[in-house]
Amino acid sequence: MKKILVIGGGFAGCATAHLMSMESGWDVTLVEAAPFLGAGNRTQNYGGHPHTFGPRHFLTPREDIYEYLNAIVPLRSCEDHEFLSYVKDDECFYSYPIHRDDIQLMPEKKQIEKELTDINQAELQLLDKDEASKLTDKEVRQLNSAHKAKNFEEFWTYSIGETLYKKFVKDYSEKMWLIDDNKLIDDFAWSPKGYTIKEGGRQAWDSAISAYPHAKNGYDDYFDISTQDVTVLVSTFIEKFDIPNKTVTINGESLKFDAIVSTISPDKLFESCHGELPYVGRDLQLIVLPVEFALPEHIYFIYYSGKETHTRVVEYKKFTQHESPTTLISIETPSDRNKHYPLPFESEKAKAKKYFDEMPDGVFSIGRAGSYHYNVDIDDTIAHAMKVRDALKS
Repeated sequence: MKKILVIGGGFAGCATAHLMSMESGWDVTLVEAAPFLGAGNRTQNYGGHPHTFGPRHFLTPREDIYEYLNAIVPLRSCEDHEFLSYVKDDECFYSYPIHRDDIQLMPEKKQIEKELTDINQAELQLLDKDEASKLTDKEVRQLNSAHKAKNFEEFWTYSIGETLYKKFVKDYSEKMWLIDDNKLIDDFAWSPKGYTIKEGGRQAWDSAISAYPHAKNGYDDYFDISTQDVTVLVSTFIEKFDIPNKTVTINGESLKFDAIVSTISPDKLFESCHGELPYVGRDLQLIVLPVEFALPEHIYFIYYSGKETHTRVVEYKKFTQHESPTTLISIETPSDRNKHYPLPFESEKAKAKKYFDEMPDGVFSIGRAGSYHYNVDIDDTIAHAMKVRDALKS
């Protein structure tokens, strides 16, 4: 019987433990420092309202991953949900992603349209006529951004123009990452929620399945079911890592494994020998309000694009469908505490790669922290676990 150690009991760890426990010949141990499994996806309770650490709806373009999770914790659609963005200078809420119809409501609409036209014309000059005739304006702007951008600011201005960038993106991104200048961000392919002008419906996601569990306890049953055939050690810390030899020390005992799957920051496995990897966190302020719903129908999030310290307000009932005469909202503020989000800097990705290069065959680093990649959601962590299983089967 081969032995595999899974480090971390969030979605990535539990999915790996589950998939490997179903493979014959593997004995699975999962170690989690917290007293519970699920990490930020574990359902908590505040004022009688169920909630997770931030909105944790399930998004995926992959039917197979949806079916995998839906078979264990039945999911219901929340594909009708929309985002708003508050622009203080306009004293107005607009759809986000930026919607074509909203541009006509903006005081700078003529300037915005001119910038969008200029972007298209500049890119069309680089294309031959046959190629250009096959592209929509949106596709042209995407090409423009991809061809020229060297940093996050250019990525957006080459796609939507300077005015919309300043209105919706500039201040939001700088406070989100706790930086003074978006030009510092040179890894920008992660940029979420689309970087072109949306047309048609106002749903936030129309290219992916959007869902949330039916159960009042959210995803909690998944964490229990996925680990029922696994040795689970919660409130347990690994005292020493010897990754080249696939060995760890727990409670003073040296334990050797045939494979190790880590979901924690890769620098922790090697005592930060190449330097500590930086993260940005979030502080959440939970507030119960004396109304059944605080946000309009279909609105789940509101983003705050200006210099307010907070970035987002979330109403949890829109996801959980909890029934109550009151409602729970959270206000999110970027923080250097509760570090969850890897920084989108090429220099830090290069540092993370040094740790990945230290890992021998049979050692995997997955999940958002483990892969040191910001744009990793629940579906991606399950996909990571599936890749680990396939690699160990081969």
